[in-house]
Amino acid sequence: MDKIIISDKLSEEGIKILKDAGFTVDCKYNLSAEELKKIIANYRGIVIRSQTHLTRQIIESAHNLKVIGRAGVGLDNVDIEAATKKGIIVMNAPGGNTISTCEQTFALMLAAARNIPAAYRSLKDRKWERSKFKGVELYSKILGVIGFGRIGKEVSKRALSFGMQILVYDPFISGDIAERAGVKLVDLKQLLKQADFVTVHTPLTEETKNLISDKALALMKPKAVIINCARGGVVDEDALYRALKEKKIGQAALDVFSKEPPLDSKLLELDNVVVTPHLGASTEEAQVNVAIEIAHCVKDALLGKAIRNAANYVQIEPEVYKVIGPYFDLCEKMGKFIFQLIEGRVKNIKVSFLGEISSYKVDVLTAAFVKGFLSDMLEEQNVNYINALEIAKERGVKVEQIKIQEEEEYVNSVRVKVATDKKEQVLEGTLFANKEARFVKMNDIYIEVAPSQHMLVINNQDKPGVIGFLGTVLGAHKINIAGMSLGRSAPKKVALTILNLDSPLSEEAVKEIQTNSNIVSLKGVKL
Repeated sequence: MDKIIISDKLSEEGIKILKDAGFTVDCKYNLSAEELKKIIANYRGIVIRSQTHLTRQIIESAHNLKVIGRAGVGLDNVDIEAATKKGIIVMNAPGGNTISTCEQTFALMLAAARNIPAAYRSLKDRKWERSKFKGVELYSKILGVIGFGRIGKEVSKRALSFGMQILVYDPFISGDIAERAGVKLVDLKQLLKQADFVTVHTPLTEETKNLISDKALALMKPKAVIINCARGGVVDEDALYRALKEKKIGQAALDVFSKEPPLDSKLLELDNVVVTPHLGASTEEAQVNVAIEIAHCVKDALLGKAIRNAANYVQIEPEVYKVIGPYFDLCEKMGKFIFQLIEGRVKNIKVSFLGEISSYKVDVLTAAFVKGFLSDMLEEQNVNYINALEIAKERGVKVEQIKIQEEEEYVNSVRVKVATDKKEQVLEGTLFANKEARFVKMNDIYIEVAPSQHMLVINNQDKPGVIGFLGTVLGAHKINIAGMSLGRSAPKKVALTILNLDSPLSEEAVKEIQTNSNIVSLKGVKL
């Protein structure tokens, strides 16, 4: 029977599931990287938590390994690219700590509302200072929930039972979903202005880093409380320190920090901060739940029954993969690209396959687009080819797939249309003869763009001098232009300029470009 190694401490309930299924299970904890590298070839599956780091070197030695199971959410300690090249399925357990993190959020909210930590310290010091620790009730207060994923939804359910009013900011939730949940969808500015308590439940991405900034904090009520049990770095801790120090907001309650342990953080000096050492998933139940969840995932994968919570797996026949394989990268990059350009709340996505490719089963390519589209915003859910469409459905985003066998401008192409409550965005892409991805049409403008890591998308007045101006500004800021595509629907209309850059666009360069009255809009894109 297949052998499985468990290299980090796992609850017995998970181990029992694997043993009862007939696997030989070896629990070998605290192995060094070299020790694990020497023995990993003996195993078909490995279950880890956060202590074990499966590096490229270890994975390259795993000649018989078929499944990596992470008992928890984060996969930053697994080289997924190396595992994919090796044909190893990487799985996690994203649902096991939902309730524990939700309850930690409420524990911190109540602790801040009723001044429990300070009152506790006072009484321990043999003081009786009842009048000093007057708190506030949660009843009838407004709770702002930023991010309405699994944890955000559970927090909202409990807040409703406390008689709170719930405002939600999440661009991937439809009005119908919000209405059924008994919450009100608003934009971020409105949420910050109206909420008495603000709780963050988003992943840390380029889009959400320092989401709660000086500007955001300045919008909040003077007595507002902000809670973060999500990811350190979503809240700008320097800005938060200033806001708390200057009494611009009331309190903060934090379970996560940008640097952990945060022993040198200035926030620890303040009396109006409640802190805990990243305890969101630290309950007996959560540890058991993630163990059970990942054990079932690993068991079913090795027995050939089902693949769940996979970060890198999709099942396609080898002959079909030869044809559609190169389109995975194109579709995923199209998803990432168009996500960074849209405005407003997403209503529906239409993915059309044109030409010969439409004769194949392309559902996985639709999933690849949605994966790219959702991945930055929903990092905590580990969006992958398996769950992308289901996550979109859960969030009220309708995804439609269309096949058109007739060729248009290209033998094969993929056209996507994303509709929001503000406008539609259309992007078309194809593969050139060398299988390299190209974006060939954006809305009604033809282009020829090779997607790259750093890009700049500009709408500008079709007037002389704009391109020269852009080159001058970027050159002055030491930003090299690697490629350029220009397009327009008609002379002297608004034109489209897309630049490939060798380095990210700096804020200073953005501000300088915006001084030109011919620039209608610009957006930096990172793929």
